[in-house]
Amino acid sequence: MIKRLIAAGALAAMAISPAFAQDDPQDDSATATAEVAATAAPRPASAYAKVDFNPEDDRDNILLLDLSNGQRVAIRLMPDWAPQHVERIKTLARQGFYDGVIFHRVIDGFMAQTGDPTGTGQGGSQLPDLQQEFNPMPHVRGTVSMARAAGEDSANSQFFIVFYPKLALDRNYTNFGRVIAGMDAVDAIHRGEPPQDPTYIVQASIASDDKPMPVASTVLPKGVQSQGAITADLPSAPGQQ
Repeated sequence: MIKRLIAAGALAAMAISPAFAQDDPQDDSATATAEVAATAAPRPASAYAKVDFNPEDDRDNILLLDLSNGQRVAIRLMPDWAPQHVERIKTLARQGFYDGVIFHRVIDGFMAQTGDPTGTGQGGSQLPDLQQEFNPMPHVRGTVSMARAAGEDSANSQFFIVFYPKLALDRNYTNFGRVIAGMDAVDAIHRGEPPQDPTYIVQASIASDDKPMPVASTVLPKGVQSQGAITADLPSAPGQQ
């Protein structure tokens, strides 16, 4: 499993810009230090946008996952929380990248992970990895967050949906959305690492594009389903962090 990661608060403490005090050489050092500290203060959770659970609102920020179990999941994407990660998910969905991709690591009581076309947990897209956008929004039931390797800036295409609250993931993984409909379909995803008969995404789309639900048999699952190939570029299971 991945090693425990540096807390976001420690990273913020190192984020002071030396250029700030040079803007006005008349400022005394105490004032400049106080102003820099205020600038570097983390944004409180109360200052972030709230999840809108109405599937008719802002349809350009709703990700639809049509699953091989015949059900549809609607995910509210939250650009206010993680703008670059939301943009990546929307780009890949519109490219058809996620179509046919299996849920390759599904742990009961924890989370279901997908987004790797190889099905091994080691793959991703051809786009560059993303800089982290850690935020204080909690990892609760229905949270959608980006998987990554040990490096904080290593998220690319893989993401996971949380079955059960796991607040130890907060500020360590980029939380970018929430399931607003179809959580029962998420609960029905087959368990395993990988599952013997993996559930997969038949089609991922953005709601504003108005794509109809496809017939599951028209899209075959991608990826290698090899028990020994699954790796841990993702959160640890409960009790293993």
